[in-house]
Amino acid sequence: MSSDGTELSKVARLRMSHEFTDSTLYERLSRTVRHDSPFAAILMQLSATESRHYEFWSKYVPGEKPRLNRLKLYWILFLRRVLGLTFASRYLDRHEASVVKEYQAIAGLIPPADKAAFDEMVADEKEHENEFAQKIESTAVRYISFIVLGLADSLVEISGIHAGSLGIYNKTEIAGLAGVVAGGAASMAMASAAYAQAKQGFKGSARLSALYTGVSYFISAVFLATPYFLTSSMIVALCASLGLAVVQLALTTYYSTVISNKPFTRDFAEILLILLGATVALYVFGYAVRIETGI
Repeated sequence: MSSDGTELSKVARLRMSHEFTDSTLYERLSRTVRHDSPFAAILMQLSATESRHYEFWSKYVPGEKPRLNRLKLYWILFLRRVLGLTFASRYLDRHEASVVKEYQAIAGLIPPADKAAFDEMVADEKEHENEFAQKIESTAVRYISFIVLGLADSLVEISGIHAGSLGIYNKTEIAGLAGVVAGGAASMAMASAAYAQAKQGFKGSARLSALYTGVSYFISAVFLATPYFLTSSMIVALCASLGLAVVQLALTTYYSTVISNKPFTRDFAEILLILLGATVALYVFGYAVRIETGI
């Protein structure tokens, strides 16, 4: 066997298992929705597409059986249960760009007789699967976006309020209480804004949108305030609260970027810089007020 043939067999063995796993995965995802749901048909169509890809690669390694990646299978099914079908499908779709690059790199290994089938498979990866995945948007994700809005907005505002209160009073309990009180007031303001926004053409309940936004904001405010009631050390409380804020920011940003198909690093870095900048600025401002007023 030539070196090209050996390399093609090696690639085919790997890709065969990947495509078989994805075909099985989409079929399993289709079982998690009602059989009469349009999502079920879309997922089965994706499964059939991946099955064709599996058959393409399997002919280069006759007699070999594919290996099902059970870890990937169970992980995606877990994401589907916890974060919804839209997130799970778009999480899968994020990896298609790397697959296309991989296929383009090995295009020269494909025999001329299979070139047309190979090009069709690359077109599937570029367009068809992404097109289908964009159609999988459950009703729940509309409201989850309002939850993400409440969580994201609370991070910068409440962290800044805590830092400013510490700068003024130098007491962790007062800083924590200030965050909770401000969080309650801000959550109602956010809920009102979400209600007004949802009234402008949103396909869902404006009341539920407001409820999800306000509740998520207030829960986040209490969550970030908790360290201030557990220690009297200003540094420990501030660092612990900021640590919780960064973790929450990473999770909410990742969810948002997967749903919107945007790069994670840039969005996370921008909001993190705003969060840290606001915290430092408001602490310095609060400290200056305390020095000036003699509190």
